[in-house]
Amino acid sequence: MTSTLAFDIAQFFPLLNHQVFLLIFRKGEFDPKVKQFFSNYLVEKKIQYFWNNFFSSFFNVDVGVGQDSTLSPILSVLYLAPILHILEKHLKILKIPISILSFVNYGFLIAQSKSLTISNNFLFCSYRVISSLLKKFELILKYGKTEVFHFPRSNGVFDPSLLDLSALGGLILCPRNIWRYLGFIFNRKLSFCQHINHYANKAILTVKCIKILRNLVCGLIPHQKQLLYRSCILPIALYSFQLWHYNKVPLLYSLKTLNKIQRRAAI
Repeated sequence: MTSTLAFDIAQFFPLLNHQVFLLIFRKGEFDPKVKQFFSNYLVEKKIQYFWNNFFSSFFNVDVGVGQDSTLSPILSVLYLAPILHILEKHLKILKIPISILSFVNYGFLIAQSKSLTISNNFLFCSYRVISSLLKKFELILKYGKTEVFHFPRSNGVFDPSLLDLSALGGLILCPRNIWRYLGFIFNRKLSFCQHINHYANKAILTVKCIKILRNLVCGLIPHQKQLLYRSCILPIALYSFQLWHYNKVPLLYSLKTLNKIQRRAAI
């Protein structure tokens, strides 16, 4: 059985501490010019607020990185790298076999065990470690977005127990039969039927909207229809198709759904 615990770091970019950045640059073996650049970029930043005719005084800003800044991807990775490194070392010392995946402020804790109870214990302990570690880096978890999901190998009835994180300030998590995460829709058997249906319905709705353009005075020529189909419909229908389209997987259901979309677009 594979069990996953998904977590979200609240207000990640606005809470990145500048002094922690400087410490990371001092500890890391970076070129002196790189250290100097980021030191000048992060230190002694100020902000002033404007409201109609009101101008506030300047305030020192020692936290936060603009999410739309060109440097935000680099700085976020630099901030997370030592956190993940320390987390892996702690889990190794505690002998907790957990894998970690990170997507900036989103993350996964993955446990594999034959027993659901053991998997839940691994997830609970690792969640406690990462929660404590993030607080030391002045970051906090968004407890309301923490989710747990299990992928059992058995074909029988599966009734997973609750994962109680209330002792850590979190919630009592109840695993669902369907899990939607970052635009992907998972079920326990990883058949992705719900995922295919969801995006197929969105694609068909887009087809119906495009057909409204036929009522224009000039209408649409075949070349324009093909362009709209390839640029507006296919990207929706094939969103994350790598999840369900791979070597030796049965494709009867998914291809039947895609044919339905194509027929609707061709009519």
